[in-house]
This record gives sequence, C-alpha cells and structure tokens, in this order.
Amino acid sequence: MSKIRYLFTLLVVSVSCKDINVALDDGQETEWEIAASQLPTKIALNGKSKSIVADWAAFNTFDASFDRMYDATYREDLVLIIEDLVENQKALESSTYPVEFDIPQVKGRQKVLKTFILKTKGDLEYRQDPKVSITEMIAAYNSFRNQLNVEVNNTLPEDLILNKAN
Repeated sequence: MSKIRYLFTLLVVSVSCKDINVALDDGQETEWEIAASQLPTKIALNGKSKSIVADWAAFNTFDASFDRMYDATYREDLVLIIEDLVENQKALESSTYPVEFDIPQVKGRQKVLKTFILKTKGDLEYRQDPKVSITEMIAAYNSFRNQLNVEVNNTLPEDLILNKAN
C-alpha cells in the first residue's frame, strides 16, 4: 500500500510542477488592426471650404482628433479616441459657426454625426464589434464634409430658391 501511495504522490507532484502557459487571447486587438486598414477614407474639402474652416478652431480640433482614428492600433486606443471625439464634437456644436455654415443643413449633418459617434462609443463600452458603427460614423462625417462643400459651391440666388417675385 505504501508503494501505491508513493507512486500517487509522485504523480501528483510531477503533474503540479509542470509549467503551464495559459495565453488569454483577446482577439479584438488583432481584429482592430485589420479593420483600421480597411476603413473608408474621408473626403477632402474643396478650396473654398478649406479657406473658411481654416479660422474655425473647433472644427480643426475635431478634424485632427478624427484623423487619429486611422492610426489606432488597439481597441483601448480607439476607446480613448472616441471619448476625445465626443468631447470635441460637443465643443464644435457649441462653437460659433462661420456665417456660410450657420445653417440647418450643416447643423443637421452634425447631429447625425454625433449619433454615430455615440453609437460607436456604445459598441466599444459593451465590447461589441465596432466595425459597422465606425464605418457608419465615417460615412456621416463624409456627409458633413460634403455638405460644407455643397454650401460654398451653391451659386443659386436665394430669391430664385424661395420663388420670390421682384
């Protein structure tokens, strides 16, 4: 009986002394690296729009923080960038708009953008896959930038649009 006890003790000691490397794989870091390279690009502002927004500090700050999203390598980086986007979007919303862009069309596009930023933030907080919401957020930002381009290129007189008679 003592031999069996000795063999059992030896077996337990040898099994418990093994070096067990348990690697916990989060997977989202790798997925985000792949997703960051596949994000749609943002559209460029034309010359007129670019010259108008050059003096709009809140927009330039928001735009710079939006560009950082393309450089994010890990999920945690993206969480910080989205939180920064939320703060910069609030500052942009409360800032004084240039006269050309102080219209409901531009402000409406900005509210849609805010919605998708918050949707992305929610996906990240609940550890859901943010790829779809990030793509929608970029599409909303492109619509916002496109609206800025449309407004400066609109050459129709307001009288004609409103159908006012002279």
